[in-house]
Amino acid sequence: MRDNWVRKKLQDGEPVIGALMGLGSPNVAELLCHAGYDWLAIETEHNALDYAEIEHMLMAMSGTETIPIVRLPSDDPMGIQRALDIGAMGILIPMVKTAEQVEAIIGATRYPPQGSRGFGPMRVSHYAMDYEDYLNRANDNILVACMLETKEAIDNLEAITEVPGLDALYMGLWDLSLSYGLNPLKMPFPELELAIERALEIGKKNNVAIGIGSGTPEELRGRLNQGFRFPVYGTDYLMLSSAARQGISEFRK
Repeated sequence: MRDNWVRKKLQDGEPVIGALMGLGSPNVAELLCHAGYDWLAIETEHNALDYAEIEHMLMAMSGTETIPIVRLPSDDPMGIQRALDIGAMGILIPMVKTAEQVEAIIGATRYPPQGSRGFGPMRVSHYAMDYEDYLNRANDNILVACMLETKEAIDNLEAITEVPGLDALYMGLWDLSLSYGLNPLKMPFPELELAIERALEIGKKNNVAIGIGSGTPEELRGRLNQGFRFPVYGTDYLMLSSAARQGISEFRK
C-alpha cells in the first residue's frame, strides 16, 4: 500500500489542494491528476455512478501521485467498505452532524481492534497478493473527511473535531445556507461568515483541516490566507462549462 502523503501533510498542518469530480469520466480523472492536484474526490452523492464506474475512475488515477477520495452518498458502513476495497485512500461523508456519527464513520474505515471494517480488500490489495502489507498499513493510511452542511454540525463542532482520526471538515455552503433558512443564491450571509470563523478557529485548535470551495485563483488565495488547509479548486463540470461559456460569449460578441 502506498503512503497517503496527503493525510501526512494535513497532520503536519500543511495545506493540500483538491477538486470534486461529478462527470464520472476516467479520462477527466486522469487529466486532473496530471494537472497536479494533491487529491481528487469522486462524487457519488449527486449523480448516478455505481461502484463499477467508481472503480474505473480509481484505476485511471492509480498511475499518478494524486490521492483518490470518494465522496459517498451517506455514512453507510458497507458503502465506506466497498469504496476502500476498490481503491479509495480517503472518504468524504456528507451531512455529518454529531461526534458520535463521526466516531462510527472512522470506525468503519479501520480494521479491528481500532474499528469494525470487514477484511477482504480485493483490488486495493493487488488481488490478495499484498494482504499482509495492506492489513498492517491501512488503518494509518485512510484519510477521513466529513462535510459541514447543517447548523447542528456547527453547534457540535468542538466535539466533532475532538474525535481521534478525523482529518478534515469541508464546508458545504449551499446546504449550510438552507439549514439556516437562507437562500444560497443570495450568499454571502453574516451567519455563514460566523460559522466559517468558528470552524477555522476550532479546526486549528484541534488540528483538523477545514476545506471550502473556490472558483477563481483570487478566491483560492483569499481562502488560503484565511487559514483553509483543505481547499477545493473547482469541480470538473464547472471548470468545463466556465471555459466553454467564456469562449462562446466572446464569439457571440
